[in-house]
Amino acid sequence: MTRGQFITFEGIDGAGKSSHIEALADWLRQRGRPVLVSREPGGTALAERLRELVLHEPMDALIEALLVFAARRDHLQRLVEPALAAGTTVLCDRFTDASFAYQGGGRGLDTAVLAQLEAWVQRGRQPDLTLWFELAPALAAQRRAAARTPDRFERQDEAFFGRVHAIYAQRCAAEPQRFARIDAAQPRDAVWAQVVAAAVAHKLGV
Repeated sequence: MTRGQFITFEGIDGAGKSSHIEALADWLRQRGRPVLVSREPGGTALAERLRELVLHEPMDALIEALLVFAARRDHLQRLVEPALAAGTTVLCDRFTDASFAYQGGGRGLDTAVLAQLEAWVQRGRQPDLTLWFELAPALAAQRRAAARTPDRFERQDEAFFGRVHAIYAQRCAAEPQRFARIDAAQPRDAVWAQVVAAAVAHKLGV
């Protein structure tokens, strides 16, 4: 049996990535691919409980990272790895790039700590493709303000999101074979066209 592909969606809050996950899932299903859609932190009962703590309880950067990686470990063991082994394509809203961007860039946590957690938790598991929805922090802030009541991440200032954005840009530049940059400032249809182009380029749904 062919292993499934692991596709992650990344970007700062307000970039619009989440609205395209189900659309890509439907696009893949129409081409005969079994698909699982999930998110991080989250995806399992335990990970969802940890997500609530991360999003709403005050804590320092290290506690935040430990909870995120604990949730990731459970998510990988219980959901992602079994699905990939069964040949299912997994679409995940955030993965470890978000940890380096938010806890590393945004919070200033030592990236060596994050790299060690990554090695312990993931045991080499990395996405086959990462769609980075790139959007200027000021525009993302406008979108967030119009969309919903903010959690404790979304309440951060523009400087915080500037640091997050910078780390995403660095990681995209360092791994161009894995990342597909999506210009999220474009109208929705144009953004979707970029998502489809990235899927075709990486032979998703084939």
